[in-house]
Order: sequence, then structure tokens, then C-alpha cells
Amino acid sequence: YAMDVGGALLPIDIRMPGYPAFLAAIYWLAGKTGPEARLWVMSEQVFVDLLTCVVTASLAATLVFLAFESVRPRRVFAAALWLAALCPFTANYTAVLLTETWATLFTALALLLMALQLLRFRGSTFCVDGVDLTLAVKAEWFGALAGFATGLGTLFRPETPLLLVVALAVLGWYLLRGRQWTRMFRTFAFMCGGCAVALAPWAIRNAVTLHEVQFLSPKNAMLPDEVAPTGFIAWEKTWLFRSRDCYAVSWKLNEEAIHLEDIPARAFDTQEERDRVAMLLEPYNADLALTAEEDAGFAQLARERTARHPLRSYLWMPAGRAFTMWLTPRIELLPLSGKAFPLAEAWEDDPIDQAVTIGFVTLVVIYLLLAAWGAQRLWRQPGARVAVALLIGYIVVRTAFLSTLETPEPRYVLVCFPALFALAAQVFAGKGAVRTAVARAELSAEPFTTP
Repeated sequence: YAMDVGGALLPIDIRMPGYPAFLAAIYWLAGKTGPEARLWVMSEQVFVDLLTCVVTASLAATLVFLAFESVRPRRVFAAALWLAALCPFTANYTAVLLTETWATLFTALALLLMALQLLRFRGSTFCVDGVDLTLAVKAEWFGALAGFATGLGTLFRPETPLLLVVALAVLGWYLLRGRQWTRMFRTFAFMCGGCAVALAPWAIRNAVTLHEVQFLSPKNAMLPDEVAPTGFIAWEKTWLFRSRDCYAVSWKLNEEAIHLEDIPARAFDTQEERDRVAMLLEPYNADLALTAEEDAGFAQLARERTARHPLRSYLWMPAGRAFTMWLTPRIELLPLSGKAFPLAEAWEDDPIDQAVTIGFVTLVVIYLLLAAWGAQRLWRQPGARVAVALLIGYIVVRTAFLSTLETPEPRYVLVCFPALFALAAQVFAGKGAVRTAVARAELSAEPFTTP
């Protein structure tokens, strides 16, 4: 909540408060701080990650109830549980001081509560062995709890409200088709109210301490006296789509020298443009501080490059960043180089490195293919289509939003993995569920079930 600036504590809001609060609680309970508390922090995050696996499996089981009310979800529950528990990508982040483990839990929990809300809209229950696990809670209260879980996730990752935006759009369309205006407005109020309750303490703190009503962290995490590098970022967006370039350029800004030879050739359309970048970097490298004049120079370069190739800036680069975030080996936390090509050379240099790199990319592709297959199977059952639209809509919207950022970090899409696993697990529903789906699909031509 503060930084040491010039020997004095300066209150800040450049980071959301959830993870600092978590670390403070662990330090207080353990009586240790910093590296000495590492094992405590890791152990707690392992527990959170395993809890996320159970929530993900519950989400997959709820999708089964939405699709086939008479089918037991045990096989799907077990499949989703193992898919989530054996995922190396989410497990890796339990060992580092980053927000992904907690953000993934609250995203999965919010999705589960939204799916249960859909069950209540339909008048159905979530029963296992005759026990109603929904406890007769009204649909609107499930919405409030989903909004609250979204708010808790926002305290860790500021873009989490994208889930609420997608949910309101999907549920709004669903309820409008049934002409349930009152229920729609009540649902919106409960979901938004739940999110606001979770964020209210942070907003009140900012209003009292910083004299501004700030629910989220600022777009540019800068101190008040720092220059926001908007021009530099705009220039990066015209060429940057690979994670490795973030290490060479983006994350060196105002910290280390940025060398022209580390910038890829696609960042320059002409030799004259390359010379202009060199001229801008020369004074920056002298004092390692980007000035307003230098930032304006990069902004002019960004405008010129966008004017020459608008599709490059607005379509191809965002598509490249989306591709990077999803189809990557995700070895940034592992002692691997990620080199896979040329195949023969990489195999000769380090066969284990190459095998793990290619294997992890293949694993991501398998996850995506299984999720697409499971979504297709669920879509054939009208009762589950709203939930499928919600899950896929969230994945697409979040990916599209993140592709507009200049730094395509693969960890940003990890919170989508519970949705992937819940859909992928439907592939293991069994032949009986498939026959039920086919039979019901033949009796209904409606794209969505009327509320």
C-alpha cells in the first residue's frame, strides 16, 4: 500500500491490494518475512491451487446437470479434477510471488456460481445422491455471490471484471428472450452489488488516503512524479508480439539500457526509422530515464507506422499477441531456454529442453482441442448453451482485451484454464450422456432454452 520514496513512505494505488494483504497475513501467522516465509507462502498457494481443482470439477459437474438432468456427473467431475490437478502450468505459479493462483481460484468460483444461477433460473437443483447442494438458494443470491467472487478476484487482478461484463451480456440476452425484465434488472443489481461490496474497502481507502475514488489500479502503474510512457507503449504495440521481446525492451524501460541490436527488425520499416529510434535511445541510455520529449518522439513513430499499416497495428499484432499467450510452452519459470527450432540443431544442443518445450506446446493444443470438443457436445443440448456461451465468451473477451496490451505474458490467460478444463471434461461424459444429448437435440430446434 506504500513505497519507500526518498526515505519516506508514500501511499500508492498502483497495485491491487489482494496479494499484499495475503502476504501480510502469512507473514503475521508465520512470524517470518521475505525469503524466510517462502515455504509458508508456497504451501498456502498449493492449497489454493488444489481448492481450485475441486471448484473446477464442480463447475464441470454443474454443466452436466444443465445438459442432462438425469445423468450422474461423477465421471465428468473426476475427469475435470484430474485435468486441473495434473496441469503443470497452473502448478508452476504456486511457487512464485504472483497473483495467478488466487485469481484463478476466484474466477473458477465465480463461474461455478454463475452456472448454479442458471440452474436456479430453470428451476433445477444440484443434487448428488438425493442431497440438494444448492440449499434452495434463490438465483439472484447466486448472482450476488458470483459478483462478490468476481470482486475478490479483482483485488488480485484488475481485469477480472471482464467476467462480470460477459456474464451480464449473456444473462441479459438470455432473460430478455424470456421477456423477464424484472428478473434481468434484479440479477444485474445483485451481481454488480456483490462486486461493489468486495471492492468498497479499497475504494474507501483510496478516497480517504489519496482523495480519489479508485476501485481499480491505474492503467499505467506509475508514481505521481513519473512520466507515463504512453508514446513508447504505442510504438511497441506496432511491432511487439513475442514474450522474449518484453525482456529485451519493455521491462528494461527506466531500469536498464535498451540496445538497438536487441530490437527485432520488424520494429523498423526503413533505415531512416531505425536511425530515429537510435537517436531517441542515445539520451535515454545515458540517464536511464525516459523524458517527455523522448516519449513524444516514440509516439510520433507509432502514429506514422500505424498510418502506413493500420491492419498491422489493429489486427495482426493483437492476433500475434493472442497466439503468443495461448500457444506457448510456458517455460518462463523453468530452467529451460524454450528453443525448439531448427529441430536437428536444438535436439543436438539439448534434447531434454527441446522435448519439454514441444511437449508443453502440444499439451496446450490438447487442452484447447478437448475444450472445443466438449463445448461442441454441450452445445447440442439446449439446456447447457447459455453456460457454454458464458465460458467461451469469457475466454474470447479476455483474450481480446489482453491482446491490446503491449506485453503478451502467457500467465495472463491462466485464469481461463478452469473454463477450459470444465469444457474438456465433457468429452469423458460417457456414451449414455451422448445418446441423451442426441435424442434431446432432435426434439429441440431452439438455440437457447427459454427461461
